[in-house]
Amino acid sequence: MKVKGIKRFTLKNTILKYLLVVGFSALLIACSTKKNSFTRRAYHSVTTEFNVLYNGQIAFDKGVEDLKVTYKDNFWDILPVERMQEKTEAILPGQTKNANFERAETKATKAIQKHSMNIDGGEKNPQMDEAHLLLGKARYYDNRFLPALEAFNYILYKYPTSDKIYEAKIWREKTNIRLENDAQAIKNLKMLLKDKRLKGQVHADANAILAQAYLNTNIKDTAIAKLKIARELTEQKEEQARYSFILGQLYESLNYPDSAYAAFQEVIDMKRKSPRRYVIWAHAKQAQQFDYKNGDTLAFSEKYDKLLKDRENRPYLDVINHQKGLFYDKLDKKSDAKKYYNKSLRSVSQDNYLMATNYRNLAAIYFEDAKYKSAGKYYDSTMTKLDMKSREYFAIKKKRENLDDVIKYEDIIHLNDSILKVVAMNDNDRRNFYEAHISKLKIEDERKALEAAKKAEKETLQQQQNPGDTQIMKPGTNDPQGVKGGKMMPPSGDPVSMEPPSMVSPTLQTRGSDGQSNFYFYNPTTVAYGKSEFRKKWGNRKLKEDWRWTSMSDTSNDNQDNTEEVIADEVVKVDENPLVKTEKPEYSADFYLSQLPTEQKVIDSLARDRNFAYFQLGNIYKEKFKEYELAASKLETLLAQKPEERLILPTKYNLYKIYEIIHPLKAEAMKQEIISGYPNSHYAQILQNSAVQITDSPAMVYGTLFKQYEKGDYQETLKQTELMLQNFAGDEMAPKFELLRARIIARLEGVSEYKKALTAIAQNYPTIDEGKQADALVKNDIPKLEALELGKGTPASWKIVYQIPYPNASDTKVKVLNEKLQKYIKDRNSEKITLSNDVYRADKSFLIVHGFSSKEGALSTISVLKDFKGYKIQDAAFVISNEDYKVIQIKKNLPEYLATIK
Repeated sequence: MKVKGIKRFTLKNTILKYLLVVGFSALLIACSTKKNSFTRRAYHSVTTEFNVLYNGQIAFDKGVEDLKVTYKDNFWDILPVERMQEKTEAILPGQTKNANFERAETKATKAIQKHSMNIDGGEKNPQMDEAHLLLGKARYYDNRFLPALEAFNYILYKYPTSDKIYEAKIWREKTNIRLENDAQAIKNLKMLLKDKRLKGQVHADANAILAQAYLNTNIKDTAIAKLKIARELTEQKEEQARYSFILGQLYESLNYPDSAYAAFQEVIDMKRKSPRRYVIWAHAKQAQQFDYKNGDTLAFSEKYDKLLKDRENRPYLDVINHQKGLFYDKLDKKSDAKKYYNKSLRSVSQDNYLMATNYRNLAAIYFEDAKYKSAGKYYDSTMTKLDMKSREYFAIKKKRENLDDVIKYEDIIHLNDSILKVVAMNDNDRRNFYEAHISKLKIEDERKALEAAKKAEKETLQQQQNPGDTQIMKPGTNDPQGVKGGKMMPPSGDPVSMEPPSMVSPTLQTRGSDGQSNFYFYNPTTVAYGKSEFRKKWGNRKLKEDWRWTSMSDTSNDNQDNTEEVIADEVVKVDENPLVKTEKPEYSADFYLSQLPTEQKVIDSLARDRNFAYFQLGNIYKEKFKEYELAASKLETLLAQKPEERLILPTKYNLYKIYEIIHPLKAEAMKQEIISGYPNSHYAQILQNSAVQITDSPAMVYGTLFKQYEKGDYQETLKQTELMLQNFAGDEMAPKFELLRARIIARLEGVSEYKKALTAIAQNYPTIDEGKQADALVKNDIPKLEALELGKGTPASWKIVYQIPYPNASDTKVKVLNEKLQKYIKDRNSEKITLSNDVYRADKSFLIVHGFSSKEGALSTISVLKDFKGYKIQDAAFVISNEDYKVIQIKKNLPEYLATIK
């Protein structure tokens, strides 16, 4: 029995082996792609469709869905018809490319490589057109457009009868558009749309991508027509909402507000069939068209209150609150506007431009309220959210730089006005003034101390009730203090702090913002407050067991020393006011009185600085910000202060120019005041049209004068420059003329006068480039020039100098001297020996022979020129080194040099 069993088992194993070999051989024959048979075609077709391509298509579809979720639309611009993932170089740190498209491409490539049956010049596997289509689409979304175009063209060339031919044509034109071949795409798509067999979603896609091509070429009306067709044909609700929103944006850009409003309303009416972001932004776009003068503001407010309460809108609170803030801003309700702008900023948002707009609008509000420091902070925050290469960034940056000067001068005015106001009081009024200030200061300190004590008591109670329990706020959770995304947002409306988080261990962060410990018993103020509250409730109790019993109460003062403790280094009067620290110097009027200036020189200096600050602010508001009312206010205040004479006439003239814009009657009165009060001034001549008339623009005149200056015609250039300063007084080119005048003065008068001219420019124009340039020259370059001395350094070259008058164009003696020197140089026939005519002062110049290697050689040449019969030059001359020549030209100290050589 055992032998038979073994034989039967061996026979079964042998049969199984043969069957496996036969099956494997049949499988190998079926897998072959070289022979055209039904079995092979069926095998490869089924394997391609239901295995490789199936998995590839799933990956591709997931990639598209992920892209729709992660893509961040810029609703501030017209949306693109189709979304695309960022190019590799544009991917931010922490982000990665969509791996699903790479997987889809891998599957499509595998299908082509392993299952393509290209036999006798024809493809026998009917799934290869879909494989190439998937390959092209995956490459397209991976931003590899040329390889994608190759795949789509392969389908059109190899499979002209494919049922995917229309889809392949559309994808080819989408790729052409990405390659900026919009004209070719429009031509091909228009031909495709003539085919009547085009139906359904493919027809919708063709119209949508044609609309994108028209948008790229700025043919918006035709784009609208095609996008309408696409919206009607598409079967996807998300695409319907997107197309309707884009239509609204296009109508808006063409200034068709009613059509735009209707298109956005279509998005809103889709409700949950539309993605929520389109609905919210459709509301926002409609709000931008609201008529704030004649519209129903109550209905608008109720609508947005309802949107804010809707739980579905929580991810979009930044947009809704921004629109509510803009609504109040337009109605000039600045307090409410600030409230909602800050709410928008506290909301979690990834829209940088929206945050920048909130910051910019808040900055404008604070600027209008003359809170320039706060405005500056908000402008700083605005710039952090803007593209650094955008035009708006540079505009905000320029405004912020101008605001630095506003802040500087406003601070000067505030400080100096306060000091001068108190200085003008008598002794009794001053003391009363500071006593009133001290009273307010004590009340404020008491309020802060009470708040700190209550807060400390509350924290202590919470710690006792929940020992070891710490609260950790997660980003995005509701928090009355304004914690969002890990950032503390100030409820007062101040801008978000851009400082990095503290690196101190949480266990060591035991101090408050004022440096005081938050631990109850480490704070003397809270301890004193606690003792006072204990006595109110329990009276005086001895420190012993059963202290709560009434019998333990001690009404006598015998143990007063035990209950009334004096905190070391903190003298606290508990009975009178347990929270007032009388040792603070700020609580004494003498503390302030001792700091007041007493010398008249110092007081006059404060008044001059204040007056100049008013003058500069008036000019800044007028020239930089075009805030004419504000500028007029500053200049009028300046005149009321009875400033120094040099500021009165320019101030009146600037007021006249401002009044021309905002108050013509006042302008005429100011004009007459200038003419009658200063009849001989250039301003009066300008107002009477009796000044020299200049036909060219200030810039052209400046260019001409600068060329004259470079040629060395200093006297005439100086004369014309001073004339232009009179004619172009108040013009934005005036500082350039001032700087040119300073350069000419440096050439004619030397470094000391140059310094004075530059200092005047820096003081008169501190807010503009020329003033800042002059200030930098005074601080950096002038000290180096002033430090130059005669006789320093090792001379490398020497000159012979003849003094001649300047100008000397018609001087006969100068001409003769020049001719003789020219003859000498020609006779020497040396490239090193040259002649020049250099200006020294307004009345003197030098005729110089350059190029002598030694002092002795230069002196012997003077003898030759004097005694040789061919020259006979009797004019006095002196020899000087190159180094000393630079010094006498810069410092104009020729007499000093001549004294040293004698």
